[in-house]
Amino acid sequence: MTDLNKLTLSAARDGLRAKEFTSAELTEACLSEIEGSGALNAFVHNTPEVARAQAAAADARLAAGDAPAMCGLPIGIKDLFCTKGVETQAASRILDGFKPEYESTITTKLFDAGAVMLGKLNMDEFAMGSSNETSVYGDAVNPWKVDDRNLTPGGSSGGSASAVAADLCLAATGTDTGGSIRQPAAFTGIVGIKPTYGRCSRWGVVAFASSLDQAGPMTKSVRDAAMMLETMCGHDAMDSTSADIPVPNFEAMLTGDIKGKKIGIPKEYRIEGISDEIAKLWDDGVKMLRDAGAEIVDISLPHTQYALPAYYVIAPAEASSNLARYDGVRYGHRATLAAGEGIDDMYEKTRAEGFGHEVQRRVMVGTYVLSAGFYDAYYNRARRVRTLIKQDFENVFAQGVDAILTPATPSAAFGLGEMSETDPIQMYLNDVFTVTVNLAGLPGISVPARLSAEGLPLGLQLIGKPWEEGDLLNIAHSLEDAAGFVSKPSKWW
Repeated sequence: MTDLNKLTLSAARDGLRAKEFTSAELTEACLSEIEGSGALNAFVHNTPEVARAQAAAADARLAAGDAPAMCGLPIGIKDLFCTKGVETQAASRILDGFKPEYESTITTKLFDAGAVMLGKLNMDEFAMGSSNETSVYGDAVNPWKVDDRNLTPGGSSGGSASAVAADLCLAATGTDTGGSIRQPAAFTGIVGIKPTYGRCSRWGVVAFASSLDQAGPMTKSVRDAAMMLETMCGHDAMDSTSADIPVPNFEAMLTGDIKGKKIGIPKEYRIEGISDEIAKLWDDGVKMLRDAGAEIVDISLPHTQYALPAYYVIAPAEASSNLARYDGVRYGHRATLAAGEGIDDMYEKTRAEGFGHEVQRRVMVGTYVLSAGFYDAYYNRARRVRTLIKQDFENVFAQGVDAILTPATPSAAFGLGEMSETDPIQMYLNDVFTVTVNLAGLPGISVPARLSAEGLPLGLQLIGKPWEEGDLLNIAHSLEDAAGFVSKPSKWW
């Protein structure tokens, strides 16, 4: 059973319950695949001993008839989630050697449900990036390849996307602040869902922008996403933004019946310069949903054009505040001082050495927009724009629209190093279709739909109503079925 690692979560769950194989066998298949995947640089802290112990415990639970949905299933954990006794660096030098004494709420829920941790996954430093090129561990690489170019798996959850697409694990956790689950999912041909803000606890997740960050699953199918998301969700008293709202059985809601559902097509997302390939992908998605019985309606989200600039004021502002705690005093990297240097020198040198260029850039931007004389001109104005963007969605949903269909990304995966660090604006434009969802606190999902002319995955995004992940997942399930995307990258690593 050497190909057990290629199973979906749901297929593996069913196989475990039918006693076709054990969690130990499933876990060893994944560990074996990880050993030969160094070229992808997806896993950055392997935990085989932890995985084997958790698999043995899961097999005991399965034998006893105590089998939650995630029991015995091997997954990867993004390096942003605190894992007790296991390195958690947020892909940053400044957290070098940090091993938390506590477990994040999300990983606690998953491990309590019997999930098996294979290791920690690569990412952009502090989740700041769209290509996984800002990591202290080096670039994560997309398992899809064209003309011997190494392609980005997207970011910031690039390691998670690469690992799932390459069958190194059955699923992975990700986080999404402006598209960091959905964009890499689209680039690698997998499914990624960002739930409603407050649906999943942020406690124990290293903070980037606290009003935008949200955890979610990255999986091989919509059914797997529904299954894993249910385990991850739930109220947490340790997170003041966590919503005390019942969590439904998302998988049971996957009927595939979307007859009568009203799907909105926002005219503002047909941005200038959109490629013919992405435009056709979107049109094909519209046809798929219409053929499945949905009603297609044109909608307007008039403040969309201001979303990117608003996001790149709010997110850096919150980051500059959150990252102020990394000063070299309590944990992580501390700079070596020369004779006569004092505490201020230690702060400055530690942060200069510990933070990469992109993090430094965003911290400086954030500090600037929060400074006296600029707070109202930039930060407060961006917050007001955010409110208008949220109201746009509320108005559309009040008109009976059930979900909104857009492209997930403006292009297929691009080559590593192709977008120069000296021109970060071009990189930021990768978030053009995704940031509105975070600013409005809505659920959004990326579903693989087809291959590009170059043979690379392209994804479609569905945006749902607040707290209606079940309905969103069902529409995504119908779209997934209509698209029939079954392609996998050819193994080269």
